Amino acid sequence: MFWVATQFLVVAVMLFWSLPWQVKISAMLFGSAAFVLALWVFAHNPPGNFNIRPEPKTGALLVMSGPYRWVRHPMYVALLLAMAGIAAEAPDNVSLGLWVILLLVLNFKAALEERLLQQRWPEYANYRTRTRRFIPLLW
Repeated sequence: MFWVATQFLVVAVMLFWSLPWQVKISAMLFGSAAFVLALWVFAHNPPGNFNIRPEPKTGALLVMSGPYRWVRHPMYVALLLAMAGIAAEAPDNVSLGLWVILLLVLNFKAALEERLLQQRWPEYANYRTRTRRFIPLLW
């Protein structure tokens, strides 16, 4: 629960720190990419399969298609893209620092989630070897 609370706290601080928002092309591009990725995730991950906490839900399915074919945590990537748009709007480097903190929080949350997913689905170990956490082919 710590990672979830920290994730929401960092996002809230980022949203309020950068007020008033200014619409910039970079922010719109990041936001659009985040929106498209989230829609792609929802097209491949059945309703009720999501859990805000890192623990897999009872009766959940292991999804490895669509965006999950490329990265193990596409919703985290969508959040990072959206918040990168917010950070791009900020007039100072505080939002950039908060974005880096969010990246670290989501990385630790993903690591915990992956341990739990592997306990639930042994085939997750093989999936981890061929799919990157956040950036296709890199990380």
